[in-house]
Amino acid sequence: QVRLVESGGGLVQAGGSLRLSCAASGRTFAMAWFRQAPGKERELVAAISWMGDTTSYADSVKGRFTISRVNAKNTVYLQMNSLKPEDTAVYFCAAGKSFSFIRISYDVGVWGQGTQVTVSS
Repeated sequence: QVRLVESGGGLVQAGGSLRLSCAASGRTFAMAWFRQAPGKERELVAAISWMGDTTSYADSVKGRFTISRVNAKNTVYLQMNSLKPEDTAVYFCAAGKSFSFIRISYDVGVWGQGTQVTVSS
C-alpha cells in the first residue's frame, strides 16, 4: 500500500503563505488535500485528477489555494496564499482508491499523517 508523508506546515501570520508537500511512496491515482480544525469535521479543501488537468476547490479557499502535482516525483503540493486564521487546521494528504476524482472522504484509499497549519491574526 502507498504511504503518504506531508511536510511544510507551520505557524504563519495572517496574509502569509505556506506550501504543503505530500510525497507518496509509489504511484497514486487522484489526490486531494483535506483539513480538520478542532471540533469540526474533516473537509475537502482541494482535489486534483491523476493527470493533473482537472482541479477543484472548496469555496472558502478558491482564489487563494492551488493544488498541483508532479507525477515523476510522486508528489502533490498545496500552495496556500493570503492565509486567514480560519485556515488553521491539520491538513491531510489523501490518495484516491481509483482514477475517479475525490469528492468525499469515502473516495479516499490512503491518508497521510497530517501536518499542522496555524495562522495567527
